[in-house]
Amino acid sequence: MPKLKTHRGAAKRFKLTAGGKVARSKAYASHILTKKTRKRKRKLDKKTYCSKVDEANVKQLLPYKN
Repeated sequence: MPKLKTHRGAAKRFKLTAGGKVARSKAYASHILTKKTRKRKRKLDKKTYCSKVDEANVKQLLPYKN
């Protein structure tokens, strides 16, 4: 059985927590920041978790992180 390749794009975007959840960064924080409030930008900076629906797909892309 050959080794599985990790999807490098997914590896850069997602991290698996010790509890098995998939952590991700929030979108809309990279440009056009002048019209966004300080509060909104601060909240976009924090990590969040992937939805349960997408979790299985992301874990499949990261075979050695499980």
